[in-house]
Amino acid sequence: MHTGRAATRALLTAELGVTRATAGAVAAELEALGLILVDTRPAGPSGAQGRPSHRLDVAPGGPVALAAQVHADGFRAALVGLGGEIVATAPGTMTVPADPAHVLGAVVEAGARLLRDSGRVCVGAGLAVPSAVAEPEGTALNPLHLAWPAGAPVREVFAAQIARVGILGPDGEPVPSFVGNDVNVAALAEHRHGAGRDAQHLLVVASGHRGVGGALVLDGRLHTGSSGLALEVGHLTVLPDGRPCHCGSRGCLDVEADPLAFVEAAGRAPGPEVSLLQQSIDLLQQEYADPSVRAAAQVLIDRLGRGLAGLVNVLNPDRILLGGLHRYLLDADPEALRAVVADHSLWGRSGGVPVLACALDHNSLVGAAELAWQPVLDDPLAVLGV
Repeated sequence: MHTGRAATRALLTAELGVTRATAGAVAAELEALGLILVDTRPAGPSGAQGRPSHRLDVAPGGPVALAAQVHADGFRAALVGLGGEIVATAPGTMTVPADPAHVLGAVVEAGARLLRDSGRVCVGAGLAVPSAVAEPEGTALNPLHLAWPAGAPVREVFAAQIARVGILGPDGEPVPSFVGNDVNVAALAEHRHGAGRDAQHLLVVASGHRGVGGALVLDGRLHTGSSGLALEVGHLTVLPDGRPCHCGSRGCLDVEADPLAFVEAAGRAPGPEVSLLQQSIDLLQQEYADPSVRAAAQVLIDRLGRGLAGLVNVLNPDRILLGGLHRYLLDADPEALRAVVADHSLWGRSGGVPVLACALDHNSLVGAAELAWQPVLDDPLAVLGV
């Protein structure tokens, strides 16, 4: 139901590999928990033979997860229902200070207001952050574009804010809290609900407000490495003599193919009126005819394409999705980017890897919600049957 593979009881029966009676019992149980609706008398197509299968839909007004995202320019909170649907959202603009509790308190309070207004049950809270997140501790190891100290105990602080504000689950206790890297969780969302559906080996690369991140989904599971730190693609070197990177190297994708690099390559001054990401998008969409903007786009396309080619050589994905600024670079000149990847990858000339844009708006928020929904997907009775 959550990933759209069981819109009818017949499809549910096939997916579970059980009898119709068992699938019917499962559907009835999920309906009793307030997760789905079962239409026992659906209208079939005109002229169809036999009784149409019971239709299964996500229950309107059903439980939601609280999703939160922190970035260099502020935060966004959202409520996300079963099926990955964002049902309410609230942005916040602020300077993110060194104490994580400041912004996490603000985003949790915004989420609490959304929950009060909706009247919905909350199953959990997920947070997306622009940093590698060490597991199982939930610490932000390198929040390079935030003022947070390295190793900030983000999950602990997030959980404390959830408890302080009083966001409670069906059992009357503070809802469980989860934290993940923003691109990792975006990849999870795209694989389940977006342009990455049906991919076996999905690579996602994105540039948000600052920096470049990457993630890999293998056989339906997010690959995070031994301790949550895999796929730091922003620190691939694409210009050996390039600008210094925060990691101590030079010419990394993180500083050569992000919004700041694009704005500066276009000869523009970073403006305070909008975020760097929005300024970059506006240049690509509104001023692409300007030779300086077009030239800057080609510079970043070449850098990004070389980085993607290296990843193709190592990972051999069957699909690449681009998010943030990179999806707009792809839109600006899709053939140029695909050509760079093909020309610099071992397998590119023998067939190539599809390079597509991410499909979901706010995919990091949807992905943060996936973290909170997972216990419900694993055992709905344990979470909601109290």
